[in-house]
Amino acid sequence: MRTRHRVPLTVFVALALIVAACGSTPAASPSPTQAAPSATVAAASPTPAGPAKATPGQAVKMMLLPKFLGILPFAQANTGAQAAATELQNPTAFAFVGPTADNSVQGQIEFMTNASTQGYKVVMISNNAGDQIAPAATAAQAAGVKVVAWDSPIPSAKGENLFVAQVDFDQTGKVMADMALNLMGADGGKFAILSASPDAANQNAWIKALNDALKDPKYAKLQLVDTVYGNDQSEKSYSQAQALVAKYPDLKVIMAPTTVGIAAAAKAMQDGNLCSKVKVSGLGLPSEMVSYTLNGCAPQFALWSFVDLGYLTYYTSYLLATGAIKGVEGEQFVGGRLGTFTITKDPTRSAGLRILMGGFKIYDKSNVEAEAK
Repeated sequence: MRTRHRVPLTVFVALALIVAACGSTPAASPSPTQAAPSATVAAASPTPAGPAKATPGQAVKMMLLPKFLGILPFAQANTGAQAAATELQNPTAFAFVGPTADNSVQGQIEFMTNASTQGYKVVMISNNAGDQIAPAATAAQAAGVKVVAWDSPIPSAKGENLFVAQVDFDQTGKVMADMALNLMGADGGKFAILSASPDAANQNAWIKALNDALKDPKYAKLQLVDTVYGNDQSEKSYSQAQALVAKYPDLKVIMAPTTVGIAAAAKAMQDGNLCSKVKVSGLGLPSEMVSYTLNGCAPQFALWSFVDLGYLTYYTSYLLATGAIKGVEGEQFVGGRLGTFTITKDPTRSAGLRILMGGFKIYDKSNVEAEAK
């Protein structure tokens, strides 16, 4: 009988592993121009999605809340917003509502306070209540309402998602300083500001910007002597303009960064036969200023399109409410016919986010009639 030698199991396992290794095909090494699949996935950059675009036809209940009702600029903003609503095919009609000029602050607070219980998803506000509106706006946000400011923001930005700025507020001061210098000439002189209300955030920012601009040696001979308020009421603005002339007999310019104030001041100078002595300038509507520009009472003024401002505000609000944008710094979106915009920090408010619509347009005898049509 022959003796059988048993081979340990471990030897068979080792041999099997060797055979398997020799019989397998090694993985191909990537060529210098071809990365391995795993490396390709790891190194790939996400494809930029591009600016956000609105999806028309979504139902969003929205409120356009001006400082108050009854003046042309806010009616024009409503026209622009209505055009955007039609373009975006929102099946829910938006409300154009607001307080009276006499009850602007408390009226705006009441509208904001009641917005969530009335089912609104967005309040688009031209703020005339300063930071007094902030608690109501914050409460509305907590209830799911988006708060988009336009024309005039919430100073602290508390309760505000975004602000649609018509122009760069810092630039406003330089524009007004330049117009004052143009009207008074190189010798300069005294001028005063006729503003809207003391709580209007946009007015206060523009006045601050003007004071900052006056520090430039270029404007060394311009002397700002007073700031008064007409509360965006024609009669009060008219009487305030008269009072300025009586108080400062050598006054040369009344600068009114309010469409109500500039028209009222120009009428006061016209009625008092003072246009050759005191010029009026500021921010006005061509349709309301054409006669005063042609007769020399208000030779030069500036503004932007309130129709475009209302249009862009509605577009921005719709995008925010439907989730197309989150409302964070750096986001880009297409604002309909006005093009692409970027959300940035507001340079005039430490906590605010801003969308900048565009620049100023200067009006004088050369273009006011055409623009007034």
